[in-house]
Amino acid sequence: MKKPNLLVVEDDENIRTQMKWALVREYEVFLAEDSEAAMLTMENEHPPLVTLDLGLPPNPEDTSEGLKLLERILQYQPATKVIVVTGNPDRSAAVKTISLGAHDFFTKPIDIEEIKAILKRAHYVSKLESEHKTLQKKLQDTAFGEIIGSSSVMQKIFATVRKVATTDVSVLVTGESGTGKELVSKAIHDRSIRKDEPFIPINCGAIPENLMESELFGHEKGAFTGAHAQRKGRMELADGGTLFLDEIGELPLSLQVKILRFLQDHKIERVGGRESREIDVRVIAATNRDLKKLVSEGRFREELYYRLAVITIDLPPLREREDDVLMLANVFLQKTSTGTKRPRHLSREAAEAINAYKWPGNVRELENRIRRATTLAESHVITPKDIDLGAEQYAEQNLNLKKAREYLDRRYIYMAMAKHKGNVSKAAEELGFSRPTLHHLMKKYKVKQEKGH
Repeated sequence: MKKPNLLVVEDDENIRTQMKWALVREYEVFLAEDSEAAMLTMENEHPPLVTLDLGLPPNPEDTSEGLKLLERILQYQPATKVIVVTGNPDRSAAVKTISLGAHDFFTKPIDIEEIKAILKRAHYVSKLESEHKTLQKKLQDTAFGEIIGSSSVMQKIFATVRKVATTDVSVLVTGESGTGKELVSKAIHDRSIRKDEPFIPINCGAIPENLMESELFGHEKGAFTGAHAQRKGRMELADGGTLFLDEIGELPLSLQVKILRFLQDHKIERVGGRESREIDVRVIAATNRDLKKLVSEGRFREELYYRLAVITIDLPPLREREDDVLMLANVFLQKTSTGTKRPRHLSREAAEAINAYKWPGNVRELENRIRRATTLAESHVITPKDIDLGAEQYAEQNLNLKKAREYLDRRYIYMAMAKHKGNVSKAAEELGFSRPTLHHLMKKYKVKQEKGH
């Protein structure tokens, strides 16, 4: 593993030499005795870590030159972790530098173990910030509103959403529980001409049948016991915007007829009312059930199915989304770690467990498990136990030898390609494959060769 670059800025040659030999095993150490040499190293080597003595020539007796250099370094490379060295026993000058952007400080005489501890912590923070920046850049390229996915299957979903958003047709979103059906429906609304109007969701399976009609269509005062005032239903509230009918497969047949009638004439009648009201609403429905099967069983009206399914978007389960799962896990980890005392990251074992698990609860389950981990973890490193993915819980899923072989093939190909920086010939030699065989496997497992390698 490449050692991180460290710049030591110190005008005392003995101290520079002492620090170099003390730190050279852990860091690629560069030395500078004054500001100009320091900035030249910054421009050539871009070290993420700097130790900075405040007493530098031409004014080694005061801190003015060191403070100027601190500002120059942070202006040139704001992410640099600058650890200030001070000979002031009351640390007042060093404390001041913290307000200017220094990461930490230590005092002379130099304690090598103290320096090592401070640098180790600073390097860890630097790595986390770099990973966060990389992830954020990747998310800019792969996020679609609140939906995240770089896999080819999700990119096709995004393309479909873009197309249907420009129309006003009804859309049926299907998929297992937890795959993000409401997020996709909201994305369609947010990209349509209705985006400034209401997006009104209603879960057709969560409201008792005797109350569902009133929830959808509203009611007049006195329409039934407890109807003490006139009340608009969800359809009226969505006028001009989008009505999202979640779990449409749970809707009773009697109400299916009324929804069908509305889709035909765009008029509603409140419960207990006699006056029809014309409203302008786009309907997006979602279900985790097989509506065609329900139609064949007489439990869902065929005409309503075809009215709703002008366009159907079928969301894939998380286990079929290629490499999205780890990216999502890291996004949720950052999101749920915000504001906590310790930054967190996934251990190698946790990443492997996440990849091996089949995620029956899909994205919702992944997010909940990550939230649990950040709450209960005793360390800044998330383990399989923290995610409640002990070996006994996911090992059973790997008993299929073909799938286990595919998993290992893909993993080792990724590792070999990363080790040899995308050089297919060297990676093939290490893996014991011919170059054509490795090309075939890379295509099969969708392992991309980075450009420029």
